[in-house]
Amino acid sequence: MSGASDGSAVPASHPPSGGGTDGTAPPDFPRTAADPPDTRRGLPQVRGHIEGLDGIRAMAAFMVLVFHVGIETGDALAPGLFGALLAGGEMAVPLFFALSGLLLFRPWARAALDGTAVPPARPYLWRRALRVMPAYWIVALAALLLWSRDQLDSVRTWVEVATLTFVFDIDPWWVGTGPAGLGQMWSLSVEVCFYVLLPVIGLLTVRAVGRAGGDTGARGRRMLVCLAGLTALGVLALLPQYYPEPRPYMYAWLPRCLGLFAVGMALAVISEWAWREPGSDGPVRRLCRTLSRNATLCWALAGCFYLIAATPAAGARFVGAVDLWLSLVSMAVSMAFSFFVIAPVALRPERPGGPPPARAGDGAWLEAFLAHRVMRYLGRISYGIFLWQFVVLYLWRDFTGVDMFTGSFWMDLTAVALGTVLLADLTHRFVERPVARWYRATDKRRRTRTRPDAARRLPIN
Repeated sequence: MSGASDGSAVPASHPPSGGGTDGTAPPDFPRTAADPPDTRRGLPQVRGHIEGLDGIRAMAAFMVLVFHVGIETGDALAPGLFGALLAGGEMAVPLFFALSGLLLFRPWARAALDGTAVPPARPYLWRRALRVMPAYWIVALAALLLWSRDQLDSVRTWVEVATLTFVFDIDPWWVGTGPAGLGQMWSLSVEVCFYVLLPVIGLLTVRAVGRAGGDTGARGRRMLVCLAGLTALGVLALLPQYYPEPRPYMYAWLPRCLGLFAVGMALAVISEWAWREPGSDGPVRRLCRTLSRNATLCWALAGCFYLIAATPAAGARFVGAVDLWLSLVSMAVSMAFSFFVIAPVALRPERPGGPPPARAGDGAWLEAFLAHRVMRYLGRISYGIFLWQFVVLYLWRDFTGVDMFTGSFWMDLTAVALGTVLLADLTHRFVERPVARWYRATDKRRRTRTRPDAARRLPIN
């Protein structure tokens, strides 16, 4: 399989990004004479559901699907521009990691900037588990029953697959990046490890920022320095992957991906910082306005990085980066790509009346495109698209009897896309939504018992 974020030999994937904000009401920011209410117009949307991010999820989910079909048919390995563009679909991985960093780190960013208590870890982890595991277990069971029947009597197999710890098996019984039908789940394992580690990262960040005093600017700068340190840890994690001898299984572990999560976490810091920056023309607010109003330029730059990632400069196709330096190049390109795709969307202000006409200027075309109802629908079911795509792809290949690296790309893509969307829709309707409703109901009853005046609901996605 082809390389992902740092170019290692892994397939692309679509981990489930955090689906929204924390559901709390906007804070009452302090206002001074130098910061009247009208200066807050046009600031990034930091509360409620950001529809444009659903569109990015939908786009990235199909990048992944196209990439995997292209690898199976061999078209993504063929020389020429078309093959290179198909192989670049692995760049969806940094998008989803950055989206998780953006949406999940917000509560800790607010706590650090405001000097308030960190959010409790237990409810957060419970929400993450309910968001990720039920649907995954259904797909994992189907894949094991279909293609790993000789392992069904192994308790170790069931435990490793159920807990997403199979990626830590350095002498696995399968070939590739996971059991048949679950090869893309390496990235879900990375996501889950990030979920578990995030409260620790957030707590350490808040404590480090707390030493910067009460100045918002100092707190924001200190937080960005902490995230730069997190990225440095991701770079250092590449050393044991290659020295003193190659350890290819480490591509599926969290440490090397920390920089990709840090991209989204930095955007969360910047967007929250903009709300607290005094004056209407501070550097952070100017940065937010510049990026959101120049969406076309941002996506053009992202396209350039996409093309770089599809060249040998970021590693050979299918094999991926085979040494430390190529991995560093691939990591830097992936971080830049995800930043320029997500930043103009994450930093756009909320529009109560809906997206403007596509020709309204200031990047309105991007907002109109990503907020289209088709994109929003595909974004809602994008987790299911990630989960089911290999199961559908392998079933289709079994049905047609076509060997790997052969077949019709367009016919396979059409059939696999339709089947995957159908199963993703069913999973969303009958698993994800019911679990979310159950959590909201139980959480509301718990809050009513403990704090009768608290009627807020926290979404699990």
